[in-house]
Amino acid sequence: MADISIIGAGSWGIALALLLHKNGHHITVWSIIQEEIDMLSKEHEHKEKLPGVKLPEDMEFTTDLEAAVKGKDILVLAVPSPFTRSTSHSMKEYVGEGQVIVNVAKGIEEKSLLTLSQIIEEEIPQAKVAVLSGPSHAEEVGRGIPTTIVVGAKEKTTAEWLQNIFMNEAFRVYISPDVLGIELGAALKNVVALAAGIADGLGYGDNTKAALITRGITEIARLGTAMGGRFETFCGLTGIGDLIVTCASMHSRNRRAGILIGKGYSMEEAMKEVKMVVEGVYSAKAAMALAKKYDVQIPIIEQVNAVLFDGKEAGAAVKELMIRDKKLENSDIPWN
Repeated sequence: MADISIIGAGSWGIALALLLHKNGHHITVWSIIQEEIDMLSKEHEHKEKLPGVKLPEDMEFTTDLEAAVKGKDILVLAVPSPFTRSTSHSMKEYVGEGQVIVNVAKGIEEKSLLTLSQIIEEEIPQAKVAVLSGPSHAEEVGRGIPTTIVVGAKEKTTAEWLQNIFMNEAFRVYISPDVLGIELGAALKNVVALAAGIADGLGYGDNTKAALITRGITEIARLGTAMGGRFETFCGLTGIGDLIVTCASMHSRNRRAGILIGKGYSMEEAMKEVKMVVEGVYSAKAAMALAKKYDVQIPIIEQVNAVLFDGKEAGAAVKELMIRDKKLENSDIPWN
């Protein structure tokens, strides 16, 4: 049995807390919000973010960050991506040498262009940082619906240990050394999911969705491999897999926000309506900055940025994508 703390009591953190408890581990859940901890302690259910998912009586809940961090075998960092740096900074003094932190959020920091694990390593250099990602809605993991994900770590022994900690009959875990590729796929797919939602909000159909998913993974892989990620990763669970589920499901906050934007909501109005952090909004500008840095074309993500931040009409963005210069689908396939 491992002693594990979940740092962040959102829907994903709560779903993983229940999963790990069912696997036989001792679980503590931390939140900075006292009202949230009071509600979890009393109700043993997050009625707002994961209603209907009951938590066991012996699960602990606290706002004491020192108590949640010190001496734990594993820290699962599940705060929204905009708060990864500030939370890591607050945790730093309590983290021991070699203590394992598993980041489960998805995003790229706009100012630094760092992935979330890179931020954690910068703020907590003594920690051993891994990532967990893949097509995994909290609403389904919390109900024990079969799900498959990937754990990424620099050391194989760490990845294998975490694989054993998280895996069960409803939660299959693969491992990979490509931490960068995993995180880039996870962050960039949220931007493409906004595009898919916008298309839904405009009333477009399956053809449009298929095009966005297919060309979207092309953009993700193009930028990701230029940055050093492995092409195989973008063909896997944290690339194509995560992109499909995020573009197709109403569990996806990015798709839901995109639908509202397609219907005429502003970005701010859509985020307020969704009532959750829409990670793709925070990663969109970073993706454009990275594309410029690595001289890579990402036209779908470029149009999403124009709609989000420049006031471009969503229908005009789709039209511009359709009438762009004629291209080869794959420039690596030679003509006979």
